[in-house]
Amino acid sequence: MKKALLILLSVVVLAVAGLFAYVSLALPNVAEAEEINIEATPERLARGQYLVETVSGCVDCHSKRDFTKWAGPIKPESKGGGGEGWTEEMGLPGNIYSTNITPTNLADWTDGEIVRAIVSGVNKDGKALFPVMPYHNFRHASKEDIYSIVSYLRTLEPNNNIPPERTLNFPMSLIVNFIPSDAEFGEMPDKANMIEYGEYMTKLAACADCHTPMEKGEYIEGMEFAGGMDLIFEDGSLCRSANLTPDKETGIGRYTEEEFVNLFKKYNDSIYIDKPLDENQVNTMMPWLVYKDMTEYDLKAIYSYLSSLKPINNRITTFEKNKGS
Repeated sequence: MKKALLILLSVVVLAVAGLFAYVSLALPNVAEAEEINIEATPERLARGQYLVETVSGCVDCHSKRDFTKWAGPIKPESKGGGGEGWTEEMGLPGNIYSTNITPTNLADWTDGEIVRAIVSGVNKDGKALFPVMPYHNFRHASKEDIYSIVSYLRTLEPNNNIPPERTLNFPMSLIVNFIPSDAEFGEMPDKANMIEYGEYMTKLAACADCHTPMEKGEYIEGMEFAGGMDLIFEDGSLCRSANLTPDKETGIGRYTEEEFVNLFKKYNDSIYIDKPLDENQVNTMMPWLVYKDMTEYDLKAIYSYLSSLKPINNRITTFEKNKGS
């Protein structure tokens, strides 16, 4: 009997070890990067700059933000060098840091490897990216838009910063390997179709990622865009994402199209540039200083799409000061 138990235990240990090895070594199951050389045309560079610097906020996430100032403008010397952290203190299952996306780091990446990282979620070496990188949204972008992003990234000023390595807690350290998958490019809708085009731009801006509440690491089904995600600062204070559904009491149904656009465009006023926090003011994670440069047409399209969604009554207390501070 004892011998049988030992044999059974050995089989279980081997099975677990085999599964661990498979998850760690064979996953993520994503195809090899395509062998491509993207031509950096003037049109692609212009479009890429707009997406990288503004709509998709690539530079914003892959730089360090100065949260001693309102809306956390990026620190100029950190631009593109990565190092911004999403940590356990913020409610993440580990410590994740944005990578360096300047030519200093990407010089030995092929164009195909960068494309694969953006839309499928694996790095040059096939390592799974944590989905704070919104590749699940970028996979819906057109091939031309992704090629434009890659073209512009090649032109960023080199930055020598080496961000910390990420550390993920178990079991997320294994789960993350199941998330990436092969992606097919989407299509940009006709810009005249404001709702469909707005949906496209909303995905490029990854709005749902912050404006959908989560529970136990999963987005709450049926609460898409309803806001309420806690975004925690180092001092324990937090801001919560706003309700973007067209509910007239608690969402953007309170705003006209013009008022919605002005929520962004008012940040072109110089009083918001390098604006120190007021005493006892809780900051915002919302990168207003990035999105302020979106075109009015694109903001109107996003408003049109959000206004087409199902209204969800979800009143948000946007800011909460750490009571111990």
